[in-house]
Amino acid sequence: MNKEFSYNLKIYYEDTDAGGVVYYSNYLKFFERARSEAIYSLGLSNKKLLDEYGILILVKSCNIDYLKPALFEDQIKVISSIESFSKTSFKMNQKIYKKNEILTTLNVKLVVVNKSGRPTKVPDILKEGLA
Repeated sequence: MNKEFSYNLKIYYEDTDAGGVVYYSNYLKFFERARSEAIYSLGLSNKKLLDEYGILILVKSCNIDYLKPALFEDQIKVISSIESFSKTSFKMNQKIYKKNEILTTLNVKLVVVNKSGRPTKVPDILKEGLA
């Protein structure tokens, strides 16, 4: 499964600590935005998935590695790709780059749930679009 999704962003003052270094929890926001943008690129949205397919995508677990800091006014890119699918979940690998240098990596397991919060099948439209 080699399809990659790219999301570019600029680091603003609000993203950083007093030293101009991106505050660690903000990386999770960047990764979440990149996952949402990947879904948008398929002609879907989280709202459409809920309204038309009756599902939500929730983070079950994640492991993040901070390799090098992003700094105030850096231009960064988040690259996201699918590692694997199961019936009701999928794993994504995400990396933040500054130019060609990897700054941060994330392995995240996402589970698809219905409106009652119970795990349910990953819709084909989502699986085929992401894979």
